[in-house]
Amino acid sequence: MTRVLVTDDEQMLTDLLSMALRMEGWEVRTAGSGFNALQAARDFEPDALVLDVMMPDLDGMAVLQRLRHSGNDVPVLFLTAKDSVADRVAGLTAGGDDYVTKPFSLEEVVARLRGLMRRAGTALTRDSEPILRVGDLSLNEDSHEVVRGDREIQLTATEFELLRFLMRNQRRVVSKAQILDRVWNYEFGGSSNVVELYIHHLRRKTNAGQEPLIRTVRGAGYVMEAPRK
Repeated sequence: MTRVLVTDDEQMLTDLLSMALRMEGWEVRTAGSGFNALQAARDFEPDALVLDVMMPDLDGMAVLQRLRHSGNDVPVLFLTAKDSVADRVAGLTAGGDDYVTKPFSLEEVVARLRGLMRRAGTALTRDSEPILRVGDLSLNEDSHEVVRGDREIQLTATEFELLRFLMRNQRRVVSKAQILDRVWNYEFGGSSNVVELYIHHLRRKTNAGQEPLIRTVRGAGYVMEAPRK
């Protein structure tokens, strides 16, 4: 069974997260302090760790540093009330894998954890269809194969992550800021041109003479949807 360790000094929050994660079929253990998290990580050997940044005894950054120093490479999802770019980059630089900013939805935490464990190669207990589809375009999250019709599409790692994000949010407009946040995990100091560049590459590879799937919504962002018949 997939094991997740949740660490936060707010018991109500750990209770809510535990309930949501157990509904996924995962085994959950909680810790209310940084030192307890270190002990639980050794005893429980989790497949993923949800770690609050701000704790009274040993903060999340220090916990992560000690884990990494001991050779523990468990995927870590930070919970943080800080929303500045510097704080996010600090967490990722320290060895964190992703973060969510309080307040957050339980669904978002579950989705982020699934993504972390999928990238780490951890088996998930609840069977889920690994293939995303938009029209005649399919993306296999396990094998990383992308096919449109009978044509296989070769993508770079970043192009794949961008396409996956768009396909997961099909028919929903996503902004450049959201794309930077979810695909690159941090902001580029307002330099959103990188999103336009990757969208251009993605369109060229996925269209190739076929009907376009990615549409620009002026002033709002991008939306991916199947061509209307």
